[in-house]
Amino acid sequence: QVQLVESGGGLAQPGGSLRLSCAASGFTFSSYAMSWARQAPGKGLEWVSSIYSDGSDTYYADSVKGRFTISRDNAKNTLYLQMNSLKPEDTALYICRKGKTFRTVGGSSRDYDYWGQGTQVTVSS
Repeated sequence: QVQLVESGGGLAQPGGSLRLSCAASGFTFSSYAMSWARQAPGKGLEWVSSIYSDGSDTYYADSVKGRFTISRDNAKNTLYLQMNSLKPEDTALYICRKGKTFRTVGGSSRDYDYWGQGTQVTVSS
């Protein structure tokens, strides 16, 4: 069965960095676009970033553009999110999602069919 397992979250200081990983199994990882979303306490799910199946195109929410970098290693079936210059408002549960196509992009939940349990990121001094 499809599994998406996130890791790498934790506590970071403002201005610091974290690298999230999402280990995928149960499907042909290299055939599907992948995305990161996040949910802050008391708020709805926010799309963060997407990457095409072959890694050729990447997309970012304005709130993270220039600070976060999405990437993937299809040989390792793993999705990454490098987060730099972290801000307190980046505090959230970060969730990895599998797109329904090779180029699924954006925040519509209907475009994703599987997602992980999430990894918590807390940015605080």
